[in-house]
Amino acid sequence: MSKTSLKIGVCLMLWAVAGAAGAQAYPARPVKVIVPYGPGTGVEVVARLLSQLIAKNVGQSFVVEARTGAGGTIATAFVAAQPADGYTVLVDSSSHTSVPALMPNLPYDTMRDFSGVTTLVENPLALVTSQATGFKTVRELVAAAKAKPGVLTYASAGIGTSTHISAEKFRTGAGFEALHVPFKSTTEAITELLGGRMDFTYTALTSALAGARDGRLVVLAMSARRSSVLPSVPTIVEAGVPNGAYSSWIGMVVASKTPREIVNRLNQETVKALATPELLEQLSKIAAEAWTMSPEEFDTMRRRELAENERLIKAVGIKLQ
Repeated sequence: MSKTSLKIGVCLMLWAVAGAAGAQAYPARPVKVIVPYGPGTGVEVVARLLSQLIAKNVGQSFVVEARTGAGGTIATAFVAAQPADGYTVLVDSSSHTSVPALMPNLPYDTMRDFSGVTTLVENPLALVTSQATGFKTVRELVAAAKAKPGVLTYASAGIGTSTHISAEKFRTGAGFEALHVPFKSTTEAITELLGGRMDFTYTALTSALAGARDGRLVVLAMSARRSSVLPSVPTIVEAGVPNGAYSSWIGMVVASKTPREIVNRLNQETVKALATPELLEQLSKIAAEAWTMSPEEFDTMRRRELAENERLIKAVGIKLQ
């Protein structure tokens, strides 16, 4: 072996040792967990429950801090501008991969400026109608919509929200026309559905459970995966719409130049926390399903969703008002 090769080998070994030591030392001080939505929202609740458990496991504080406004972009831009050292992380919803198509002039690039750590949970979205419509299956709803193009109405919690985009993916995947009516919140959308003024909506399963249990609402399908809360309800793909699935998730990302060993440590601690019975029990109360993956898998999913959402939003002409 030449002296040059020996020096290179020693350097690589030292870098590897330093990286491992850095990962073991992390976190050496409190970590900020930035969320784009306020107290009581799904993202904030999941971030808080998870942060408490990770802090307990690693012996260092994980402090949740809400930076709300502008569709989550204020919090996202803040994290993008922080040092890439793992001490500021972003816990965001799946709007992370739809907002860029709705707001093209953002001060950050979702893929270039962020590295995925892992998904945290899937928030089951449900295709819901009222008992008064008489629809018992997805096929019945689709048949009625095709028979009278543009007559059926569907509610959402606002333009560009996951409730809107998931409904559009279902509608375009099934190939029918209907009238979109945006409201200011999920509560308003459900109220209008119950009042017989809307024909269907996509909504967080938690928002539909009470109505489904007392018979006023009918859950026709789940958006991406079956839910343990209503295990007999099929996914939209199983119900006959192959291109209709939409995944609503909460995930963790960090600034893109964060050392890989720190990203991996965050992933390991997060996955460990999400496997504990105490956290799984808390998540079940909000109908959220723990869902984890490797950083590389999460980055692949984020990239794919960005492209899919951009195509869908452009095709149907969704624009923020």
